[in-house]
Amino acid sequence: MSPAKATLDASLAALRTVVDEGAGRIPSSLADEAEALLRQAEARRARSPEHTVVGVFGATGSGKSSLVNALVGDEVAKAHVRRPTTSQALAVTWDAPGAADLLDWLQIRERVERTEPIDPRAGKLVLVDLPDIDSVEAGNRAIAERLAGQVDALLWVVDPQKYADDVLHAQFIAPHARHAAVTIVALNQVDLLSPADRRPVVASLQGIIERDGLPRARVLPVSARTGEGVEALRIAIGDLAASKAVRDARLAADVQTLAARLDDPGSAPKLDSRAAQRVRDEVGAAAGVDVVAAAVASSYRKRAAQVTGWPLVSWIGRLRADPLTRLGLGPRRRGAGAEDDPDVHRTSMPLLSAGARARLSLAVRSFADTAGSGLGAPWRAAVRTAAEGALDRLPADLDLAIARTSLPARGSWWWAVVGVVQWVALVAGIGGALWLLGASLLPTFGMPAPLIPRVEEGPLKGWAVPVLLIVAAVLLGVLLGLLSAALSALTAAGRRRRTRRRLLAAVDEVVQREVVAPVAAELDRARSVSAALAVARR
Repeated sequence: MSPAKATLDASLAALRTVVDEGAGRIPSSLADEAEALLRQAEARRARSPEHTVVGVFGATGSGKSSLVNALVGDEVAKAHVRRPTTSQALAVTWDAPGAADLLDWLQIRERVERTEPIDPRAGKLVLVDLPDIDSVEAGNRAIAERLAGQVDALLWVVDPQKYADDVLHAQFIAPHARHAAVTIVALNQVDLLSPADRRPVVASLQGIIERDGLPRARVLPVSARTGEGVEALRIAIGDLAASKAVRDARLAADVQTLAARLDDPGSAPKLDSRAAQRVRDEVGAAAGVDVVAAAVASSYRKRAAQVTGWPLVSWIGRLRADPLTRLGLGPRRRGAGAEDDPDVHRTSMPLLSAGARARLSLAVRSFADTAGSGLGAPWRAAVRTAAEGALDRLPADLDLAIARTSLPARGSWWWAVVGVVQWVALVAGIGGALWLLGASLLPTFGMPAPLIPRVEEGPLKGWAVPVLLIVAAVLLGVLLGLLSAALSALTAAGRRRRTRRRLLAAVDEVVQREVVAPVAAELDRARSVSAALAVARR
């Protein structure tokens, strides 16, 4: 593969990437032009690669048709019977059958075939005489404009009187500034200039061409009437015809020209992990992560108090609803039906308030704005749109993520131990009370009173054993209740932290999928377009 072909392949592939990845982010008019150019390039490369099409362009009175006759050595531009005027493009070929498909694609119906090439290397040349570029007939000018974008090489013919014409330079030559390698400028009718004027005029034209952006374009003084410089022009055209890279150079220049009109997306920095963490925390807070974590802790303390508290008062806690159950996050019955399927289950948490939704929206938009800060306006808007697309889905997705999260809601092993001790103590206290009651009431019914032993030694000397049972039961119950409450508070705090971590991990999955991933995709797209533009502009 030739270097020119490889360069063109890379340029066209880069332009295709720009069009596809930049859809909706580059102006639609330029996107349409790029699509048209890609189709044109594909069509031209598929037709007659060995032929070189040189278009001859000029304003009214420049003598381009006469110059074509002089180049060919025949009055082809006037003698062709089907071409009474210059309102149609005329193709001169030296290989009519081989160039037929190419000329059909160029929509050139008027054709003349010759056998003697203008240069030994130009056997596959197609020389096209075009209507005047400044024609008052819109159709004639449209033909010239269309073919200026299709031919492989451009021969601009100017005359000493209008060589600086603004229409020619501003509307035709300057837009093809990147086509210097396939451009020749012929200053025709130099025979009308005195010898002293020729050099200054040629130098002036060369300066104008350089200001047009074509410093490497060749400027040749010629005279179709006298033949001066015609042979040099034939050789220059022969150089183009002999080059295998002219067609590809022309198409590559077209890509460069169009790519130069496209704005670079800008700098797309890598996503900051801290920014992603901040948006996760803000979204989690708005979704109620802290509310659920607090409910887990509160539920643990409530259930611990019910099991380990003093049985005479712990039952009161059962009158209060479990915080997790209120949120629809309590233990669910197995096999209860589809409503308990973790894939469809929803919590009973209230809908996001206006404040929570505003916090959620602000977090997402701030993240998108930070991520797209280095991009141009269309790309920043695309990044924000990608992030905002998640705002409608986030509340439901976050609720489902919370519902699916396994919460540390199970009881602790020590609950049972403390509960048994509490009931044993309670039974002992009740037993002591019944003992004393029996000793007081049984004699009134003529029954012998039970013996009430007393402590005979130690600091409790003289205390009745039933009384000690009652006091010990009450003190042990209260003490165990207080110790259990302290231990359950410590455990609940740990579970609150663990719950928050688990919920934030679940929230992070949602945020990564719904917010971060779309934003990252937009940034990757911007980088891809930026890299492709750099290739297309080279």
